[in-house]
This record gives sequence, C-alpha cells and structure tokens, in this order.
Amino acid sequence: MTFSIGSPFPAGGPRGMLEQFGSAEHEGRLFNARVVARVLAYVRPHSVRLAGAVALMLVQTGLILLAPYLMKIAIDTAIPEGDVAALTALALGTGLAYLGLYLTDTGQKLLLGWIGQRALTDLRADLFDHLQALSLGFHDRQIVGVTVSRVINDVAEINQLLSEGLITLFGDLLVLIGIVVVMVSLSPWLALLTFSVLPVMVLATLYFARRARAAYRKTRSKVAAVVGDLAEDISGVRVIQAFAQEQASQARFERVNEANREATIDAVSLSFVFLPTIEFLGVAATAIVLWFGGQAVLQGQLTVGVMVAFLAYVTRLFQPILEMSRIYTTLQSAMAGGEQVVRMLDTAPAVADRPDAVTLPPIQGEIVFEDVSFAYDAGAPQAVHDVNLCIPAGSTVAFVGPTGAGKTTLINLVARFYDVTAGAVRIDGLDVRGVSQRSLRRQLGLVPQDPFLFSLSIADNIRFGRPEATDAEVEAAARLANAHDFILALPAGYATPVLEGGVNLSVGQRQLICIARAVLAEPRLVILDEATANIDTGTEALIQDALERLLRGRTALVIAHRLSTIRAADLICVVQGGAIVEQGRHDQLLANAGLYASLHQSQFGAP
Repeated sequence: MTFSIGSPFPAGGPRGMLEQFGSAEHEGRLFNARVVARVLAYVRPHSVRLAGAVALMLVQTGLILLAPYLMKIAIDTAIPEGDVAALTALALGTGLAYLGLYLTDTGQKLLLGWIGQRALTDLRADLFDHLQALSLGFHDRQIVGVTVSRVINDVAEINQLLSEGLITLFGDLLVLIGIVVVMVSLSPWLALLTFSVLPVMVLATLYFARRARAAYRKTRSKVAAVVGDLAEDISGVRVIQAFAQEQASQARFERVNEANREATIDAVSLSFVFLPTIEFLGVAATAIVLWFGGQAVLQGQLTVGVMVAFLAYVTRLFQPILEMSRIYTTLQSAMAGGEQVVRMLDTAPAVADRPDAVTLPPIQGEIVFEDVSFAYDAGAPQAVHDVNLCIPAGSTVAFVGPTGAGKTTLINLVARFYDVTAGAVRIDGLDVRGVSQRSLRRQLGLVPQDPFLFSLSIADNIRFGRPEATDAEVEAAARLANAHDFILALPAGYATPVLEGGVNLSVGQRQLICIARAVLAEPRLVILDEATANIDTGTEALIQDALERLLRGRTALVIAHRLSTIRAADLICVVQGGAIVEQGRHDQLLANAGLYASLHQSQFGAP
C-alpha cells in the first residue's frame, strides 16, 4: 500500500487534467503583467548589469540614427564642396559608428545572456523548492512528466523574455521612434508618404496577435503532454513488455506526438505568413521613397543626400519592426511557458505551517485521534470519519482491513501529509497542525511497501535521513538492519552506486537498506507500510528480525495485510469504511469472531 490520496482525475484522465492546468487564462492580451512582474523580480538582483545593458542600448540607438545622417552631410556638403578633410572625417565617423554598433550589440547580448541564465538558475531553484513544499495531494494529481516539463522546458522558454525579449523589444521601439522623428525633420511630406503602409501593418499585427497567443499556449500544453506520456511509458516499460503492448504504447505516443507536431506547425505557420507580410510592406515603403523622392530630387525639391538618408532610414525603420515581429512570436511562446510556471509557483500547499507553529520537542510517542474525520476533496465522501483512538507511547499498533478501508489515510494524518477535516491528531498532547512539519517529520521513520532508493551510493542512501552520520554509524545501522553482509558482498561495498529504480538490488535488499536508513535517523515514531508485502519468505525473516530491533522502545504504526506479521502487536485496529470497527489483541479479536476473524480465516483457514 502506498501513500496516495485515491482521488479521481478530472474528466479526460491525466491528459484531461493537463489541459485544465494549461487553460487559457489571459486570452488575447499582449502581455501577462503577472508573468512579466514575476520574471523581472529575478532580474532585480542584477540591476547593475541590467543598467549597463540599457546604457549600451541607448548608445546603440544613437549610433543607428547617426550613421545615415553622416552620409547625408557627406553627399550634400563635403562632396559638392570638394572638402576632402570633411569627407575623410565623415567617412571615419561612419566607420566608427558601425564599429560602435557591433561592440554595443555584442556587449548588450553578453550582459543580457548572463542576467538571463542567472535568473533562470534562481527561478528553477525556487520552483524545485516550491515543488518539495507542495503537499502530497498536488503530486498525486500531477503527472510527473508534466512537472518535469514545467521545470525544464517552460522555464527555458522564459529565457526569451530576458535574453532577447523585453529589453530588446524596448530598444527596437526606441529606434523606431527615433527614426520617425529624424525622417519627419528631414522631409515631413516624404515621411508621411512612407508611413502610409503603417495602417496595413497595424491591422496585420493585431490579427496575428489574436491568433499567436492561443497557438503558442497550445504548443506548451502539447509538449508537456509528450514529456508526460514519455515519462509514464518509460516508468511502465516492464508492464508494457510483459503484456506485449509495445505497439499500443507506440500508437498512443504517436497520437500525442502528432498533436504536438500539429500545434507547433499551427504556431510557426503564423510566423511564416506574418513576417513576409511585414517584409513586403517594407519593400513597398522603399519603392514609395524611390518614386516620390526621386521625382523631388529631379525637380530640385529634395537633395540627393536627403534621398539617400531617407532610403537608409526606411531600411532601418523596418528592421526594428521586423525584429519586433520576430521577437513577438518568441514572446508568445515565452509568455505561455511563463504562465504555466507562475501558476505552479502560485499553487499554495494544502498543508502549511501556521505562522505561530512551534518546534515539536523530542517526543515520547503517545498518539491520540480525537473525533477525526477527513475527506480528500471538498464535497467528496469522507475517507475516515469519527475516529477516536489512544496509542500509548512505545506501543506497536497495527491497522488491518480491506483495501480502501482508510488505513493509509489514518497514517497520513499522523505524519501530517494531509490535515484533518474535523477533529484533531495529537502527539504527546500537541496538535500536529500546531507544530512545524520539519520538526514533526524529523522524528518519524518510514519503511514503505515499495522501497525507494535514490541514485546515490548505498552509504549515502542509508545516511539520507541523517547526512552528518559517520561511516561507522552507517555500518552500525546496516548491521542492525541485517544489511551489512550482503552490502559487503557487492563489488564496491557501501560505495556501490544504486541504479535508477534500484534495479541492481533485489526488493528484499532495497527494503533492508530502507530499514537501515530508518534506524540511522533514530526516529521516535516508526511507520511501516506493508514493509514485507513483496518479500520472499527467506528475506522476510531477516526483515522481521531487523524490524523488531528498529521498533524496540519506539511507537510503531503498522499497516499489514499479512496477519502473521502482526500477531505480537500491542493493539490491532480493524478498519472498515473509514472507521475503526474492532480493536484488541490478536487472540481477543479471533475470539470475537468479527471482521478480523473473517480476514484471518480467509488467509489461514479455520482458526
């Protein structure tokens, strides 16, 4: 039995849940102000470098505006007057302007890249920290692959907001305004003719904006679905192969992958149409300048220098517009990814420490359930109800009953993986809701049904609950857990790395390591969740011996289906329908001829 909430997924299953999680919340907006504000909060610590990038951007804007104007002076003044010195100075100035453009652009990109990567590192760290703080209910509902996609893919998309997003967009807008001002000052009537294409450009941009936001949000949802399906299939590859369902699994993945491809093509297709439209309008504006400006030069109404400068400015005018259009498509994807990340960051833990939470002192281990009721969701049936139970310190209490009776729920409430809906759970008289979660769980030891080990060495797995433990203490815990002998027989002993999923160890070996981990943590309260359910008979004897040593002098809560493992328990609680229907010792419950006797008979025959 595992710690799960058992709540159903929303309509459509896990993938239906994914669509709900990625639903359009700010449809039609150019920017989600909440996303931008949260992202900029990670930039604020690097304000000095940001100021440097902005300063370089201002210099770059001035150089962009200066170069064509120097060409105008050279053509209209220096060349007609034969002023070689002035022409040389203007040519040198133009060359230096373009060199400055290169240097400022490079420096700006380096600074923004540094800021972006540092901000993303901090954002991923905060997101990971928040994920660890979120309650089990969130992780039970959330697909692992989707969570991974949020931390990796969506956070990477946010980088576009920083490295080539907001500041670059602002710089292009500044260049655009500057060019408009200079063109109007040179020739107002020719500038107005050039700007005649702008209404068409505005209409095209508005049309693109409405469709691009939804399209890029959809791509973020679909790529998360691909990662989620991939993670699920890799985790279940043994089951897939055992039932020869490789083709069915491949077909399902291809459907998800195809949906992602279609969503990506839809989003990219918008750019394929929009960007050429902007380029065409830029060519049209250049043709307008050539036609009307050329005639004005022939009629003496305009100088050649102004004409050349105008052509240069028109080219520069549409470069920032094209760049802004390109960045806009990038920002749509970044904004969609940012929405998902911010939504996850803003998900409040269902179980949180109160502002006045106290540190739980070293406990004796008395546990009291006072009129405890609990439902996993508002309006859902109660998983447990009206439970009253007193567990003396240092005793071993077993919970038995049919699957889904509420045994695991009761244990979860003691560990405060969930908070009671009504009543209270007290340890040594203190309501667990009034103490910090860390101080509570530091005094708990968990030995689960499915022993989980990290991809670390065996020694590091044992000292996971107490990182400061010495090698001698690790070995002593392993000896107490009957794990020392098999560990020494491994190629690298305690330094042997545990492969992902613990595939290089048997289930029994993994369980013995988990017991050693619990022993080393020196808990006052031990939770055994079907610790011998998947173990062979020979290994079970080793585990039972190790558990007896672990439980000595400690309060123990045991969930068991094998009734043979709990005959010596100080108290056996029979749970059915979310309530404790029987309690007593083994012999007493058999004599009562109730549910426990029925369960015993089903396992062992007539008592």
